[in-house]
Amino acid sequence: MRAALVLLVWSSVVVAAPVGGADTKFDTMVKSYLDELVRARPHVATELGIHTQDKQLDNLSAAGRAADLARIMRWQKRLTAVADTTLSESRRRDLSMLRSAVAAQRFELEKVQTWRHWPGHYPGLASGSIYTLIKRTFASPEVRLAAVIARERQIPAMLRAGASQLGEVPRVALDITLDQMPGIIDFFRTDVPAAFTDVKDVTLRAQLGLVTKQVIAALADYERFLRAEIAPVANAPFALGEAKYREKLKLEEMVDAPLEPLLARGEAELHRLQSELVATAAKIDARRDPRQVLLDSQAKHAPASGLLSHVSSRLAGLRAFLVEHDLVTVPSPVMPRVEETPAFMRATTLASMETPGPFEASATEAYFNVTLPDPKWSAAEAESYLRGAFSDGVVDVTSVHEAFPGHYVQFLWLPKITSMVRKIEGAGSNIEGWAHYCEQMMLDEGYGDGAPSLRLAQLQDALLRAARYVVGIRMHTKGMTLPEAIEFFQKEGYQDKSVATMEARRGAGDPTYLVYTLGKLEILRLREDYKNKLGAAFTMKKFHDAFLAEGTLPLPLIREAMLGKP
Repeated sequence: MRAALVLLVWSSVVVAAPVGGADTKFDTMVKSYLDELVRARPHVATELGIHTQDKQLDNLSAAGRAADLARIMRWQKRLTAVADTTLSESRRRDLSMLRSAVAAQRFELEKVQTWRHWPGHYPGLASGSIYTLIKRTFASPEVRLAAVIARERQIPAMLRAGASQLGEVPRVALDITLDQMPGIIDFFRTDVPAAFTDVKDVTLRAQLGLVTKQVIAALADYERFLRAEIAPVANAPFALGEAKYREKLKLEEMVDAPLEPLLARGEAELHRLQSELVATAAKIDARRDPRQVLLDSQAKHAPASGLLSHVSSRLAGLRAFLVEHDLVTVPSPVMPRVEETPAFMRATTLASMETPGPFEASATEAYFNVTLPDPKWSAAEAESYLRGAFSDGVVDVTSVHEAFPGHYVQFLWLPKITSMVRKIEGAGSNIEGWAHYCEQMMLDEGYGDGAPSLRLAQLQDALLRAARYVVGIRMHTKGMTLPEAIEFFQKEGYQDKSVATMEARRGAGDPTYLVYTLGKLEILRLREDYKNKLGAAFTMKKFHDAFLAEGTLPLPLIREAMLGKP
């Protein structure tokens, strides 16, 4: 297996020879931008596969934030001064993307202020920055252990800085953080030491033991602070408001549309999916209520103890279908590894794909994370969760989204992308839109042989994403409350209450999670336009390969690249 993973090595990833002098100058500027970015945000460096900052932790103090803001403002000025017309078309799109991404960073620091309103920002960085060091074998255990120790030494000060900066905290933000804290503490108590049991250096292991105890104590202090000082006053609104919502969508996705038609588009897709679900349920049993048909279709699922192996078993068939039907180029035979979602990530995600950074040179494993039922749940709660989140049909749809041909296949295309900008920045409507588009596309192309039960699962998943679209806008611009959002996911999105609750809470802190459905709709529109452009020469594979070849650009720039116009 280790030899096979060589197929994913990123050392061959280089910046392509530019067209002219202006492109050369721009590429040099992007390299400088990346160098400054990784120094300012060491956890980003590790995630990208750049390991020069592995012993550093982001400075989240007021002074550190001010320095980061100054960096961002300098880059805004530099990028504004670049003459667009001197660059090649591809580099012009890169420049547009980078300008928007830098502006989004400034908007986050100055206007959204997650660092001020969301208590989980600090313990999340603590656990995430260590997780990236222990998950991937990019260096010897001793080297990675030394980096873990160095970062852990900085965590208590970072948590104290966070406590001093919190203000106007929404109740839902506090509740999510408190739910996550036991998993984060257990991660440091159990998972971190377990990752280095093979290290023979007794001095390093002793240092790890000491510093980890200090981290656990600091986390416990932070949790006590939240309960004693923040809980009594955690009543701030979580909504961004219309102006900030639109600005966030514009900067991160390059979508600059009035909210009313944007919301109407999501509502129309929600209603279309509801109608299709009713019609599909009727194919199974027209005499029964569609919700009951859907509920019955969820009865078949793997037990919690066998869920990971069941998910893993479905991947080979999905990949074979892609190849047999010539739908997209799959650049590697290497399969992702299916594992349980880390405890500190489970509060807001059912499943996720974790891939190596684009500059990773040796640690090339990709992980398909699956959130198992909480061991503390009753048997009835666990059964309800498995039915709603991991019935056999939903497992197939989720595997399409996360792996074949969703996130994992898009990741496999990264070595083909020569743009450095597109390796360090990406648009959610592209990334999540592609994966969500694939769910529908695969069934439309014959996967599952037209089984109504599988289509029902795909539609339920699509309804979940369409409900996110509507709920995100309504929660952040229309005054929808958290209980109303939970009810909406249940009634309009056809979701189980446990899933509905998780999704509504996520939406409070992830305002633009409309990107799944919005991206899918835009990719379908692009496909139709691309088909009209190519005429008889059009094939699904040509479209998919051309789309993936552009990387994770915002979709308006993808349209420009593929159609020659916005």
